[in-house]
Amino acid sequence: MENITAILYLIAAICFILALKGLSSPKAAQRGNFYGIAGMAIAFITTLALADKPIWGLMGGAVIIGGLIGGTLAKRVQMTQMPELVAAMHSLVGLAAVLISVAAIFHEGANHTGVQRIELFIGAFIGAITFTASVIAYGKLSGKFGSKAVSFNGQHLLNLVLAIAMIGFGIAYYLTEAHAAFLAMLAVALVLGVTLIIPIGGADMPVVVSMLNSYSGWAAAGIGFTLNNPVLIIAGSLVGSSGAILSYIMCKAMNRSIFNVLLGGFGSGPAAAGAASSGPKNYKSGSPDDAAFLMTNADSVIIVPGYGLAVARAQHALQEFAKLLTEKGVKVRYAIHPVAGRMPGHMNVLLAEADVPYEQVQEMEEINTDFATTDVVLVIGANDVVNPAAQKDPASPIYGMPILEAYKARTVLVVKRSMAAGYAGLDNDLFYMDRTMMVFGDAKKVVEDLLKAADQ
Repeated sequence: MENITAILYLIAAICFILALKGLSSPKAAQRGNFYGIAGMAIAFITTLALADKPIWGLMGGAVIIGGLIGGTLAKRVQMTQMPELVAAMHSLVGLAAVLISVAAIFHEGANHTGVQRIELFIGAFIGAITFTASVIAYGKLSGKFGSKAVSFNGQHLLNLVLAIAMIGFGIAYYLTEAHAAFLAMLAVALVLGVTLIIPIGGADMPVVVSMLNSYSGWAAAGIGFTLNNPVLIIAGSLVGSSGAILSYIMCKAMNRSIFNVLLGGFGSGPAAAGAASSGPKNYKSGSPDDAAFLMTNADSVIIVPGYGLAVARAQHALQEFAKLLTEKGVKVRYAIHPVAGRMPGHMNVLLAEADVPYEQVQEMEEINTDFATTDVVLVIGANDVVNPAAQKDPASPIYGMPILEAYKARTVLVVKRSMAAGYAGLDNDLFYMDRTMMVFGDAKKVVEDLLKAADQ
């Protein structure tokens, strides 16, 4: 029986690895999801079969109810709500780790070794921090709590005191196995999750989402050691390590360290305030007809999508317009910044949903050198990822952040509702360049007008 269990867990682990590999590409994402579902089904059934007197009805009912809720959300949640949904899912993983650890602590007759007590402590406090931090991230992403950073005097000192108290209670539990010490540790960790996230501004939320993904994985791995469940250890380690790597990639794309993110967000300092409050500047604006004329007569067009595209649900209309341009002999490509949107890969998923050909979608490193020889760049719903201040203004909070170098194109068209600052709260010099034309309006309406004008 042990050999069969080991083989089944190995198959489940391989499925999880294949799932991550598949999810690395929009083309293979559907297959990756299938592998993930298959691996989880194998792991769940195997674990339940090994349980002592499992309550099949209770577990089966929980799976059915959870599946119905998940399936309903998957069909109803809009692409713009996907980042906060991911944050909410991370909170549930953290909460699960907390509940499992509490159940293990209060399990009658349980005799945890010193190593197991350490594992419980680590898994529980990471899970608790992940839970409350993810709830705050969900609120910031959904706009329920506001996206601005919340800071006050002594904030970092408070976090330090909370961290020391949490570790202190954890040591007390390790030495005495006192339930009260363990619960006190959890309470402090729950508060620490809140105080760690509230000073982070909205522009850093993509990194936070990735970081919380990593936390949830490590929490699951820690609980896996306690339960002596190898597949949970493997799955948690895969999620934790991949989330950590993605957080590093995101920070590199923003020219920030993870510590810099945790200590405060873009747009919260005086430099950002000054940038946002600078005096009026001159800019040029045009109609969708003007923009359509420029693009249909161009040899090459690069489209830079952003969160505004998702909000307007304009991806399908944009794909129709891009298809029309291609039929007219225009070379069309999409440029994706690593932190475009509100979560890693947000724009890739958005474009895949609209059946944009994979070969037209290129990452920043692939396409940045082509902007200088491009006739027209269409920036639609994006702001901070094309801000030249990142390269030209040492006083800017985003100075040094790699950007899509749209400003080098011969003509830049920017679709925005207004001249308001972007998510980071910064003005954008791109909008005031001589080669830039602003096209104001709802992204979907503007793209539909572009399509009509180009089709005449």
